[in-house]
Amino acid sequence: MVQVLLLTKKEIEPLLSMNEVMQVVEAAFREKGLGFAQMPPKIFLSYPKYNGDLRAMPSYLERFDVSAVKVVNSHPDNKAKFGLPTVMATIILVDPRNGAPLAIMDGTRITAMRTGAAGGLAAKYLARRDSKVVGFVGAGTQARTQLPALLALYGKLDLVKVWSPPRESRETFVSEMKAAYKSLDEIVAVENVEDAVQGVDILVTTTPSRTPVVLDRWVSEGTHINCIGADASGKEELDPAILKRAKIVVDDWEQASHSGEINVPLARGVISRKDVWGDICEIAAGLKLGRTSENEITVFTSTGLAIQDAATAKLAYDKAVSKKIGHSIEIF
Repeated sequence: MVQVLLLTKKEIEPLLSMNEVMQVVEAAFREKGLGFAQMPPKIFLSYPKYNGDLRAMPSYLERFDVSAVKVVNSHPDNKAKFGLPTVMATIILVDPRNGAPLAIMDGTRITAMRTGAAGGLAAKYLARRDSKVVGFVGAGTQARTQLPALLALYGKLDLVKVWSPPRESRETFVSEMKAAYKSLDEIVAVENVEDAVQGVDILVTTTPSRTPVVLDRWVSEGTHINCIGADASGKEELDPAILKRAKIVVDDWEQASHSGEINVPLARGVISRKDVWGDICEIAAGLKLGRTSENEITVFTSTGLAIQDAATAKLAYDKAVSKKIGHSIEIF
């Protein structure tokens, strides 16, 4: 008989701290950079008549003996039409020794946390070390994990500015984050995108936009940008002229070239592969440098790696087992 642990979102949420997730995600990045990870590019199914898609994401961290498969959707109309999240995910954690499932768990919280962790790690390697002012373009689920990752990295921030349509979403974000994080000196909702972008050390974009929302003339030298929203073909949040000025770091070339922030400029010939400095896994492994000057603009384009899911799912599983959380079923 095979005992499989079932873990719900409510059971997983208290198990994961951002500091711990950043640690395991950084270790996973390092393993991939050193060549000890198997991770084929995401497999996509498109549902055009429903404005959605489904992705399958398998991975294996060889030296850690951690393997998982995630199935995740993206349906931007879900909240309005069905009262459901835009992104929902299920993760199967697998025992590499025999292929048996160890756990079936909600992956929605894990997806949000590990993506936030990636943004925090990108800032660690690519942003200025004295960064204190952060701008957010977008105020949804991802903004809510990108911010704690930056707070975990820097300890405190002097000013956070956020813009998102409609006004209600950005004002809700401000009130929730102000209540949750006392280390924020000031967090404000701003009236337009330009206000959120100008004068920041770090900019975080988390929208599903298919046309640029951040213009080149607003971005100052020395700014680091975490591009989180572009995760499918045709999506882009940045004016391509920004990329021409920037040191570009992807999470994975194969995924980023067809679904990350660089996918549209690449397809149009605005940039080429030689314009991409490298990937975050190479930098985490010490094979390439991150930021090398105070004035350079750096851009991290995140598509989300299956190894991030596997590492975070294993963290949740180990904690659940030790705390006797969840319940088991026999499926074989």
